[in-house]
Amino acid sequence: MLPKVLLTLLNVFMILQSRIGGPLAALEKETSAKDDVVYGPQPQPQPQPQPVGRKLLAEETKPTAATTTVTTTKSTTTGTGRTGSKLPAASRILNTILSNYDHKLRPGIGEKPTVVTVEVSVNSLGPISIVDMEYTIDIIFYQTWYDERLRYNDTFETLVLNGNVASLLWIPDTFFRNSKRTQEHVITMPNQMVRIHKDGKVLYTIRMTIDAGCSLHMLKFPMDSHSCPLSFSSFSYTENEMIYKWENFKLEINEKNSWKLFQFDFTGVSNKTEIISTPAGDFVVMTFFFNVSRRFGFVAFQNYVPSSVTTMLSWVSFWIKKESAPARTSLGITSVLTMTTLGTFSRKNFPRVSYITALDFYIAICFVFCFCALLEFAVLNFLTYNQTKAHSSPKLRHPPIGSRAYARTRARARARQQQEVFVCEIVTSEGSDGEERPSCSIRRSPSPGSPQRPRSLYSKLACYECCKGFKKYFCMVPDCEGSTWQRGRLCIHIYRLDNYSRVVFPVTFFFFNVLYWLVCLNL
Repeated sequence: MLPKVLLTLLNVFMILQSRIGGPLAALEKETSAKDDVVYGPQPQPQPQPQPVGRKLLAEETKPTAATTTVTTTKSTTTGTGRTGSKLPAASRILNTILSNYDHKLRPGIGEKPTVVTVEVSVNSLGPISIVDMEYTIDIIFYQTWYDERLRYNDTFETLVLNGNVASLLWIPDTFFRNSKRTQEHVITMPNQMVRIHKDGKVLYTIRMTIDAGCSLHMLKFPMDSHSCPLSFSSFSYTENEMIYKWENFKLEINEKNSWKLFQFDFTGVSNKTEIISTPAGDFVVMTFFFNVSRRFGFVAFQNYVPSSVTTMLSWVSFWIKKESAPARTSLGITSVLTMTTLGTFSRKNFPRVSYITALDFYIAICFVFCFCALLEFAVLNFLTYNQTKAHSSPKLRHPPIGSRAYARTRARARARQQQEVFVCEIVTSEGSDGEERPSCSIRRSPSPGSPQRPRSLYSKLACYECCKGFKKYFCMVPDCEGSTWQRGRLCIHIYRLDNYSRVVFPVTFFFFNVLYWLVCLNL
């Protein structure tokens, strides 16, 4: 009885396996070979006897197979639905217009020149290098032209393609004439774009960072203004083959971006179109200029203020006694060396131009003022030393200190020092040539209360010992009769040179600054 029951169950199990074995085998075959599609009837697998213990495993596999069948059906339906999308149509249009397209030839070759419309969008401008005379600019360059070979008739208005397709199309060979280095951005993909319209209009966009040359005229530095150009043209097509033009000179400038001008202020932009003749032909050259002006504050605090303060500090020596030679000498030499250092420092970050700038002229004048302050003490010390030596007598016995004679001698010496002057009197020689020459004489003014001697007596006095270097023009005399300034004479009190310098140096420097800034700011 038991063998019959087992045989009956085995037959039932084999029938069920034959019914579900076909879909399972087809599913396994489809999974193992995805790309192989076999059309026609599939061979049915032969039923194999299985043990009774595997019946439960077959029953658990049945719902999984059904689920897999449903999922496969849905996937097939979805794939069939995509056949109605526009992607194959766009690929068909692109393949059609590029099938007989030769990107080595420009549109309209042999018939008419190609007109390229240019637009520029500036992302950032700067920095401007003064030493290298160049500037950096980051732009997005737009070029638009018509290519009749790319016309198509479809519902698509435009086809937007990335930079990888740009090599399949004809692109204008535009290059920047004053560029030193050019960088094309390729992160994360090449920053290029091609847009093809159905009427054959092509828009080509590329982003570049350019280091362009800018000839800086530094004559008015630091009150200078510059126009930095960016010039471009075709490299191989002459004006008979390619023409550039502006679209109402559309130049987009976003000043809110990171502009790195630092020492300059952006004042505007202008453009120019010209034709340049070269051995290869006449080319259309487009140029737009970025106008900038220098900010004066940085240079003022770095150069003008230290130079002016150093010049004023050199005048402190006029209030120091002439007997303090070490103090006055060290102050004068320090001022001169400081001005030399400032002049060298101002040229450190500066192009090696052959002309003198406005800043160089100002520092040179300040250097002259400091040197003259040092020279004034040298002249004063030299003249007073010689004058004291000439009046002193080695054989003269000085009266004892504290006596009345000693007091009178000191009083006369003090009065003589206060009245000594330089006198230059122009006289005419008796020779035939009638040459005018200066004559020096010793003159002493009468003491208070004494009768004035006639003027003719002074002309008979012999010339006193004058300084060898100034013998032809000046002489030192103890006194000068009458007013200090007389016609035909120049009188300078040698003991009052510091008093003169306290007024002459500041006044002269003040008028120099007024004239300097009026000229520089109005030019």
